[in-house]
Amino acid sequence: LSGRPPHKTVRLGVGYVPEGRQIFGSMSVQDNLIMGSYPLYTRKWFRNLGYAPWALRDSLVKPNLDKVLKLFPRLQERRRQQAGSLSGGEQQMLAIGRALMSSPKILLLDEPSLGLAPKLVKEILSLLAKLREEGMTVLLIEQDAVAALKIADRGYVMERGRMVLEGSAAELLSNTGVKQAYLGKSRG
Repeated sequence: LSGRPPHKTVRLGVGYVPEGRQIFGSMSVQDNLIMGSYPLYTRKWFRNLGYAPWALRDSLVKPNLDKVLKLFPRLQERRRQQAGSLSGGEQQMLAIGRALMSSPKILLLDEPSLGLAPKLVKEILSLLAKLREEGMTVLLIEQDAVAALKIADRGYVMERGRMVLEGSAAELLSNTGVKQAYLGKSRG
């Protein structure tokens, strides 16, 4: 993927949820989600789109939008609301939903729990586990190693940008060295 323009990466089936969410704060929730569909189309198509509600009738946009709003009922309730006025957890849901709008085969998430209340972290991780169970590949970069490994199949430990250990999530959770160095001694 190195050196490839982002829109071409998305067309290959890669969805990305950046650290810090990076939503379009002045746009509505619905328009943020529709923007997630942008890479599926040519520039000419999107330039001729005009006002976004027209896209809701499009065969590529509507099914994905319906699926995302079903996954995140709070976004359905707030679909006309300005995205910047959402809570941090709702903004994270929006960022994930926007990535899902392009029907990715693999979803990359960078620190999705950052700054969220524990209840919302649990909700987000449950959703990621559900997506994985439905067949989507999820690559999760997460500081909360215990929470991430509890929903993961495999884990990779990086130190200063280098991979130092890998294995099944169960192996890493039970590895004494990993527990002491990365998971905290009290977590057992």
